[in-house]
Amino acid sequence: MKALHHASVSAVLLAGLLVSGCGSEPAAHDTATPVAASQQAPAAKASTKVTKLLVFVEENHSLAQMKNGMPYTFGLAEKYGYATRYRAITHPSLPNYLAIAGGKTYGVTDDADPSAHRLKGKSVFGQALARGRTAGLYAQSMPSRCATTPSGPYAVKHNPWAYFVNERKGCRAHDVPMTRFGADVTAGDLPRVGMVIPDLQHDAHDGTLKKADRWFKSVMAKVFAGPDWKSGRLAVVLTADEDDRSSGNRVLTVVIHRSQKNHVVTKRLNHYSLTRLYDDVAGLPYLHRAKRAPSMTKAFGLPVN
Repeated sequence: MKALHHASVSAVLLAGLLVSGCGSEPAAHDTATPVAASQQAPAAKASTKVTKLLVFVEENHSLAQMKNGMPYTFGLAEKYGYATRYRAITHPSLPNYLAIAGGKTYGVTDDADPSAHRLKGKSVFGQALARGRTAGLYAQSMPSRCATTPSGPYAVKHNPWAYFVNERKGCRAHDVPMTRFGADVTAGDLPRVGMVIPDLQHDAHDGTLKKADRWFKSVMAKVFAGPDWKSGRLAVVLTADEDDRSSGNRVLTVVIHRSQKNHVVTKRLNHYSLTRLYDDVAGLPYLHRAKRAPSMTKAFGLPVN
């Protein structure tokens, strides 16, 4: 009887272990809702590489201001990763956008339209297209493709591709209004080298940080539901072009990818580091100052091809 009793107890314990084991695997999905810093982001498969980079650029606020005024965005920063010593290059806006997209400011020190700054160098977008990669820029409220003059809440000074005159053909084909974004996300057709430019109401330039935060949340809900994100091949970066001259140009820069888990990077980084990351993801030669810029790829440990 004693042997039978021990056998029965063992069987019950084994069954309990099997049931608990079956229920221990977390659901394989992502939402746009931030979680506490102690929770970990979902892990990608070891073989998953980042082959697409989508960069969002906000306006004129410091790291501290964005941290306090954009709770959803900073929630993603805590869940995935962010840099604490990332700095913009200069003031005002335009040369910072050119630095990200072109690897240098081209000597620009103002926010004048493309008619005043006919740049003949390469952008990361044109560089990608020339090497057979996909590239695209989505500009909210832009009235037509590659618009070279401001219109309402569309600020051409925030659309760097419009300044590269030797890349007009590619710009007119792939620098598109934001209305195209949703379809590309759903189809898994986000470009390898991508940028999203909110309009003046949603980039915290004219609107509030709270309004920018809500807008980013609505866009990321679509991204998290799309196949590019679910596959693990897409990384998203959010940064700001510059601060408001109050914090030494230190801005919040968030890296959202499944390889990141509560990752706080303290290494010095800047907009040329972001240019370098574009080139790493797309497998391209480094543009200008990206060659010697601190590597975001290494700082965040991003898996790239």
